[in-house]
Amino acid sequence: MSAPLVAIEGLSVRYGDNTVLDKIDFSIARGEIVTIVGPNGSGKSTLLRAIIGGIAPVAGRITRAPGLRLGYVPQRLVLDATLPMTVARFMSLPRRAPRARVRQALDRAGVPGLDGRQMTDLSGGQFQRVLLARALLAAPDLLILDEATAGLDQPGAAAFYRQIEAVRAETGCAVLMVSHDLHVVMSASDRVVCLNGHVCCEGTPQVVAAAPDYRALFGEGTHGALALYRHQHDHRHDPADTNAADAPQADAREEVQ
Repeated sequence: MSAPLVAIEGLSVRYGDNTVLDKIDFSIARGEIVTIVGPNGSGKSTLLRAIIGGIAPVAGRITRAPGLRLGYVPQRLVLDATLPMTVARFMSLPRRAPRARVRQALDRAGVPGLDGRQMTDLSGGQFQRVLLARALLAAPDLLILDEATAGLDQPGAAAFYRQIEAVRAETGCAVLMVSHDLHVVMSASDRVVCLNGHVCCEGTPQVVAAAPDYRALFGEGTHGALALYRHQHDHRHDPADTNAADAPQADAREEVQ
């Protein structure tokens, strides 16, 4: 197997005297969709910021693949409602992007034809997909989403995660997500990591949903978390693999509880 895009060993992060992350071991492979779940204050966003390089750990090591390209979709971005700015202009900040690339990224994010629209006229779902398109301009090896569906309703969140899986299937990028939408996002994942200052448990969505540590954090009711959006994964993630039987294929379906 190829080396992981990101490998973390013994990572610890403190804010003052408060240890937010304690001896975290974590890695993500090319083409993998990994979701980090955990209660508020468990260190989920801190882990993402450490991977991006925005936080210096007090201990441990983060190894990134040479030339690693990152795309980042934040939890929330507030724009001045009085500032006129088209989607195309927003996509070209801070560096101008060719119009063809902007349109391609918008198509890939599932919002074609929005380049001439004002950012302030977009719905919440459209706004988040424009943020996704902007992250895709860099052709990332690793796409990072920090609560990217905050503020969206359940159908909107489910549609957004289906788009993320389509992006992975088309581009071969890995995806690392943080979300509270347990009932939707877990089954859109290849692997789930349950975090509470340390790694409580990890594995496939089915394994984590049944784990005692997960149920202690989120309650017994989460056994139904896998029913709304079930991800079927029977392919490899190596984009260089040309075997047609192993080519990336997204097979997902909605299921009614």
